[in-house]
Amino acid sequence: MWDIEACLTDHKPRDVVLGSGTRPDGLPIHELWLRITIDRDLNIVDAEASSEWVPYPGHCEAANPAYRALIGLNLLSNFRRDATRLLSGVAGCSHLTELCAVLPTAAIQAFAGDVWDVREERHEGAAATDAANVAPPFQLGRCQALRFDGEAVRQFYPRWYGASRPERDGGKE
Repeated sequence: MWDIEACLTDHKPRDVVLGSGTRPDGLPIHELWLRITIDRDLNIVDAEASSEWVPYPGHCEAANPAYRALIGLNLLSNFRRDATRLLSGVAGCSHLTELCAVLPTAAIQAFAGDVWDVREERHEGAAATDAANVAPPFQLGRCQALRFDGEAVRQFYPRWYGASRPERDGGKE
């Protein structure tokens, strides 16, 4: 199991008058956290939101329990769409719901190299039919820099240069 955290903090370089009172310079307007626990397949097995600093204390925090609805979702299978459907509008906090969008990327970065093999070279002794030998490294074809027809792939992953993007299971994120 792995824990992924996303945080949003904003400050103003001056005192700010809020409906709930004046927030002095140096203190955050918001400090919001979204924490998820995921398994190896990127299924969310636990989720928690916290609102350390909010403009409407005693009110904004009421949305935090709604983020338990993320439990059971998969970060690589329509996660952003499903999170928005479950938590947008008055169902959640707009800022916490926006933080959901970075969770798949954070998980992919955390897993790269440790959970998923992102190396180009073949594994010594591996059979030619092993998935690690016939599928490109996970990160290829997922961004502009690592597109299959791009210079970075030509230079660092020449085996996959010019290849078309293979179909991926549930890869809609």
